[in-house]
Amino acid sequence: MTATAAQTGSGPDDLSSETGEYSHAQILTILSGLLLGMFLAALDQSIVGTSIRTIADDLHGLSIQAWVTTAYLITSTITTPIYGKLGDLYGRKKLFLFAITLFIVGSAACSFASSMYMLAALRAVQGLGAGGLFTLVLAIIGDIVSPRERAKYTGYFMAVFATSSVLGPVAGGLFAGQSSILGITGWRWVFLVNVPIGIAALFVVTRNLHLHHVRREARIDWWGAFALVVALVPLLTVAEQGRTWGWESGRAIACYAVGGIGVAGFLLAERAMGDDALIPLRIFRLRAAAVVIGASVIVGAAMFGAITVLPQYMQIVHGASPTRAGLMMLPMVVGMMSAGIAVGQVTSRTGRIRIFPIIGSGMAAVAMIALSFVGADTSLLWVMAGMLLLGLGLGQCMQPLTIIVQNAVPPREIGVATSSATFFRQLGGTLGVAVFLSLLFSTLGGKIQDAFRAAVPGIEKAAAAGDIPHTPVNDQVLASLSGKGGGGGVFASVQDDSSIINRMSPVIAHPFKVGFADSMSLVLLGGGCVMLLACLILLLMPAVELRATSASAAARADLERAAAEQGSPDA
Repeated sequence: MTATAAQTGSGPDDLSSETGEYSHAQILTILSGLLLGMFLAALDQSIVGTSIRTIADDLHGLSIQAWVTTAYLITSTITTPIYGKLGDLYGRKKLFLFAITLFIVGSAACSFASSMYMLAALRAVQGLGAGGLFTLVLAIIGDIVSPRERAKYTGYFMAVFATSSVLGPVAGGLFAGQSSILGITGWRWVFLVNVPIGIAALFVVTRNLHLHHVRREARIDWWGAFALVVALVPLLTVAEQGRTWGWESGRAIACYAVGGIGVAGFLLAERAMGDDALIPLRIFRLRAAAVVIGASVIVGAAMFGAITVLPQYMQIVHGASPTRAGLMMLPMVVGMMSAGIAVGQVTSRTGRIRIFPIIGSGMAAVAMIALSFVGADTSLLWVMAGMLLLGLGLGQCMQPLTIIVQNAVPPREIGVATSSATFFRQLGGTLGVAVFLSLLFSTLGGKIQDAFRAAVPGIEKAAAAGDIPHTPVNDQVLASLSGKGGGGGVFASVQDDSSIINRMSPVIAHPFKVGFADSMSLVLLGGGCVMLLACLILLLMPAVELRATSASAAARADLERAAAEQGSPDA
């Protein structure tokens, strides 16, 4: 054992026993650093989304703000499977420290951006680090905790997502709303806030994380990585920009073609590399892993679609500020946390996990279909009840799916399995948001005009009674109605800047809100149907028997067994 510890860089103080397992106290100490790293990535997604309009206005690039999101999304998605594979081969601690450092450097650099194009390039650098944060955290937990016990720690992950989901919009609104903080433009603190959190994570991880790792020599899948870049860059670009370009435009078709060539090249490269592939194709021959990965794509599409639409409903229909809209998401966050903690406790005690993603996806589908009946005049209590049910469903899907796929593969491939599930969930989420937002805005014009036709008698009556004050916006809408334009005179402006609705008379604003609510209902109905499909796919999941040992302990046992078979005195 002494020789083994020396070879792997872990001494007796790092482990709770000679089996290579960690104590609960040691796991919590390690988790503190891991969760700080995960918090960085989760907070960044919500805080930037809230403040991006202010940033774009200040940098005079409102029309190209989507590129800031696209650049980050491309690099973080592409690097996710790469971090997973490299972690399996060379160990995860140094790689995790590298990812955090790169994220800190990218964040600090973003605060110096002087144009939207410069910000987009620096966000791409930030994304190179972000790609490793989620997948390496989950893989490291797989190293140190057995699948059965791993479920107990789900609540900590849910707490991170909950805190970032609420704190992100609040902090983003606070920073973006300040002209200057300590002599620095307010929105630049959106990126600078990552620096002290990242430094704290570096310190805790360096001090407390000691992993057993057996280095495995293998060929590097350069061609697979290159083909993945060729496939994903155009496909993710068209997913984000297609609504602006037109899904059948020349640029979109070119992206489809190049992306298709990249996908074909990636499959050929992975087949040729075999076990050394970036994402070994044999993983898909494991039924549990194939079901989880297929469901992850669909759950990601429905989940991110709903999370994108619901805050817009709060802001546009109920007139909430970005900060209030973030706080209004609390019922869904509470549902996710509660379900995650409960599932973790039950799984730890009984070993049963297969049923939870099935029940959770079914509950999420029911919640989204119920939310599709919400209208412009629906009480917020009913909306929040639906969001609570949605959170309870999603909370049963996220961590259990990761644990199942980690359990389905050999311990030495936990990184590949984790990154594959994360990668396909991100991919599904990106495509889902693109499709659902396209559906929202493609139907919005017709829905608003239908709402105006029904509201014309009431608006004319209010105008005749003098209940509508004369303002430029109100007068423009009334002029459009008198010309039977259906409110079309201000429709283009409303699509670009929904805050115009808040400057209208309530009588005139109501049809706009009805139109938005009706289009959002269509999106949520589509998301519910997609989630039902995920539920049906998860029914194909085979029986799951969770391992009782961690990946680190299993690797140590394999090494000692091999040494014993060779007659080594160190055994």
